[in-house]
Amino acid sequence: MTNPASRLLALFASVAAFAALAAPAHAEGEVNIYSSRHYDTDARLYSDFTEATGIKINLIEGKEEELMERMKAEGANSPADVFITADAGRLWRADQMGLLSPVDSEVLNERLPESLRHPDGHWFGISKRARVIFYDKEKVTEPPQTYAALADPKYKGLVCTRTGSNIYMLSLLGAYIANNGDEAAKTWAQGLKDNLAREPQGGDTDQLKGIVSGECAIAVANTYYFARGIASQVDGLSEGVDKIGIVFPDQDGNGTHVNISGAGVAAHAPNRDNAVKLLEYFTSDSAQSYFANGNNEYPVVEGIAASSVVEGLGSFTADTLNLNELGKNQARAQEIYNEIGYK
Repeated sequence: MTNPASRLLALFASVAAFAALAAPAHAEGEVNIYSSRHYDTDARLYSDFTEATGIKINLIEGKEEELMERMKAEGANSPADVFITADAGRLWRADQMGLLSPVDSEVLNERLPESLRHPDGHWFGISKRARVIFYDKEKVTEPPQTYAALADPKYKGLVCTRTGSNIYMLSLLGAYIANNGDEAAKTWAQGLKDNLAREPQGGDTDQLKGIVSGECAIAVANTYYFARGIASQVDGLSEGVDKIGIVFPDQDGNGTHVNISGAGVAAHAPNRDNAVKLLEYFTSDSAQSYFANGNNEYPVVEGIAASSVVEGLGSFTADTLNLNELGKNQARAQEIYNEIGYK
């Protein structure tokens, strides 16, 4: 026969077991990241965060669209604490899907310029890239100095770009809409299409390779693709980087179009406090150096140096348009490309 003390202990054990099963998916020492970034230096950044805070990082990597659909399907049961992706347009999409939540952080507000964070704290930039004009130094003696000039008929048959459905092209046109209006943006897109050297195709590296091969004389691409060609061996590009010139457009106007890799706290983050700590850590000097050097990008915090290769590209004044506008104009940008037949 079981004595009363034993029965009482068994009852307490049962209650404790039930409480553990019923507890929410929360762990004081963890933070779960859903990320579409895949750089070795990010692993060092995460390990440094864990060493400094004791908070363990659980990382799930994938393509941005797949991760967003996964978070949507998981709903309130999603373990995601932080969502990381490239391009403000994608962050806007995630926010529109209800996947992100507002964060009010004095650290983030002080460290980041207003243009590189959501107006209500739904996402924050963690690294920055510029979308600029590259050109063949031998073929183009007077390269376009503005985005508008890419539509000048004197450059007919010289320009190479990605397709109109590419997120970087959508964001560029989205910024053009915000800065110049709908009608001017459509006229510009048509002029750009008229100046194409070939059908839009490939990635940014392919546009630069087109200059090396002679198929293109002018290309639109993000700075870090060119920096990669300088810093490491990229077949079809590195051997010809010396023939490529670079222009940071609109230095006498709105400034050069920039975009970001960014992060936001998930709407149903089970470890919200840890998620905010991680975002704040992303703006630290050491983390900014990791982000910038890992993908040859620019830091989003003033006073932090980029890699020597990126610094060697030259300095520029960036457009201060809040990047949330890129997402707001994304649908209209796609409509314009479709209306003019920009593939």
